[in-house]
Amino acid sequence: MKILQLLPTLAYGDAIGNHTIALRTVIESMGYETGIYAENIGLLANSKIAMDIGELPDLKKDDIILYHLSTGSRLNHEITKLPGHKIIIYHNITPPEYFQGYDLFVARNIRWALEDAKYLADKADYCLTDSDFNKNDLVSLGYQCPIDVMPILIPFSDYEQKPSAKIIKRYNDQCTNIIFTGRIAPNKKQEDIIAAFYYYKKYCDSKARLFLVGSCGQGNLYYEKLKQYVENLELDNVYFTDHIKFDEILAYYQIADIFLCMSEHEGFCVPLVESMFFKVPIIAYNSTAVPFTLGGSGVLVDDKNPLVIAKLIDKVVKDEALRQSIIDGQTSRLNDFTYENIRKQFVKYLEKYIGEQG
Repeated sequence: MKILQLLPTLAYGDAIGNHTIALRTVIESMGYETGIYAENIGLLANSKIAMDIGELPDLKKDDIILYHLSTGSRLNHEITKLPGHKIIIYHNITPPEYFQGYDLFVARNIRWALEDAKYLADKADYCLTDSDFNKNDLVSLGYQCPIDVMPILIPFSDYEQKPSAKIIKRYNDQCTNIIFTGRIAPNKKQEDIIAAFYYYKKYCDSKARLFLVGSCGQGNLYYEKLKQYVENLELDNVYFTDHIKFDEILAYYQIADIFLCMSEHEGFCVPLVESMFFKVPIIAYNSTAVPFTLGGSGVLVDDKNPLVIAKLIDKVVKDEALRQSIIDGQTSRLNDFTYENIRKQFVKYLEKYIGEQG
């Protein structure tokens, strides 16, 4: 029996790509023939990590396809023509409305993805989702097959690498450092982070810094809007890092005093778990999968009033007992996401499915 993972694009360093690669290691350890096949593999083309979809071997009816669904692609239809069991790993699809007026291409792709997701509803034999929110999403799209929730598989040993000494030397001082990690995208609502930071600097700490860590993308109108917003506020110490090396991402977590998330649409939000790992207190807006991932830890807010958020940041920064309590809660929640716990969960779900097929 072969257990193969298929997806439209495998991008090294993003959450879906990392999850796919981590699952391959687990499948190999279970003794199955496996591989990763994608339409677009970019910089991984000459590696042994993944292969072009055109190199997909012949499949038999007892083979299993693990299909990562998150975007519009012809592959969403092509997989239905392949023999074998179809297990969909659903990573969520951001509503197209967020990109309307910013990126019509992305908005069209999202609508395409939603149509494809509905098309696959009666063709999936089994589904795994990153969160309860994603599970409910599939149910609303018409999926009636068994669906289990399994968080992203994160190899935390990767985070033990040496962080960028240059960034730590430059910013690890007495100034308050606020960060958010995630691509510059309308659903992430970086403008709400900037608004809260404005009031924090104005009323609490004029020397504070804000780091928006994530890819800006070429021709990103939302990014241009954010830069103009910062300029209009006459706000200094706001840094857009764009795409950076992994050791630099680690360094920003190391120097952070607060992780501030005002995102309105997340299927899981790996940076929340990364913040738990680096013991950075989290303040996050209560939306979509965020409460699932936090699991009662961090500080969850229902109101985006920037002045209220600014005062909350100030309290968490200055109140050592409160800060430590938040960190302790996050560390406890982090135990649910250990590599071994999620690995066992995946093995249990996969072996149960295989056993049920006789």
